[in-house]
Amino acid sequence: MKAVVFEKFGEAPTIQTVPDPKPAADGVVIKVEATGLCRSDWHGWMGHDDGITLPHVPGHELAGVVVAAGKQVSRWKAGDRVTVPFAVGCGRCFECTSGNHQVCEHQTQPGFTGWGSFAEYVGIEHADTNLVRLPEEMEYATAASLGCRFVTSFRAIVDQGRVTPGEWVAVHGCGGVGLSAIMIASAMGANVIAIDLTDEKLEFARKIGAVATINASTTPNVVKAVKQITNGGAHMSMDALGHPTTSFNSISNLRRRGRHVQVGLMLGEHARPQVPMDKVIAFELEILGSHGMQAYRYSAMMEMIRTGKLKPELLVGKRISLEEAPAALMAMGGFEGIGIGVVTKF
Repeated sequence: MKAVVFEKFGEAPTIQTVPDPKPAADGVVIKVEATGLCRSDWHGWMGHDDGITLPHVPGHELAGVVVAAGKQVSRWKAGDRVTVPFAVGCGRCFECTSGNHQVCEHQTQPGFTGWGSFAEYVGIEHADTNLVRLPEEMEYATAASLGCRFVTSFRAIVDQGRVTPGEWVAVHGCGGVGLSAIMIASAMGANVIAIDLTDEKLEFARKIGAVATINASTTPNVVKAVKQITNGGAHMSMDALGHPTTSFNSISNLRRRGRHVQVGLMLGEHARPQVPMDKVIAFELEILGSHGMQAYRYSAMMEMIRTGKLKPELLVGKRISLEEAPAALMAMGGFEGIGIGVVTKF
């Protein structure tokens, strides 16, 4: 099969012909019809993830068709249209049996612990636990865009952030994660403030539900601005970018007993950011992480998509070929454009 391969961290990936994957006894092989471009893949290429073994094929936001299934797989067969969470649970450890597959003690991650979906085919383990069936009417590009950023934002807003109607939600960063969070929080009835460095993204954020915007490049004090708009601070706030400044601001702009959810990855030199712990204590703030979403939780999100309350297709950005993926991956060290880039031509 054709695949994007890098043999050294930080050096240009190339298109190579590599062996096709074979299904594990409890796994499947999926013909990739679409795969998203995510900043997490850039972190992996840069060497920020110690679970990667070289040479490596990145890619973890995928949708496609099952072409082969292992002998232990009972729920899936060739021809099924599927997607999969980026954190693949084993289904047997304590966390999985308690329903928390997203933090499985033995999780695998396509594109990180194993070869990923920047390829014509990808192998997925523990298929009965992790695969998600796609509605026939859902386009593969839309389904691929769900795999990391949209589902992570759904769990961050709904399960971790516990957002309720009428609350103020601040979203720091309007890339794929942030725009997804804005759409979802708005659908939950919250009042959303979008914070970013560019007017173009902020204008789009308003179109998908934000009631207020802050351009951090021209606003001297983002925290003060959020508190003024919300009359005291956000009830829930998210760092959707993953930077010491946005993380600090997200915690600092909360009102008393507010909830901060960290979604943007904090890796490399940013792994130990400054935290305003005095405010955490005095205001009884909550600091939470959000790491993907369990396959069984997709059903609630899918129903909101089916009824039109969520429209992830609006977040699909540029569509490119596999041959264009190496250059696009390397370019993700900068800020994302509007929407989620997706590889749709293989």
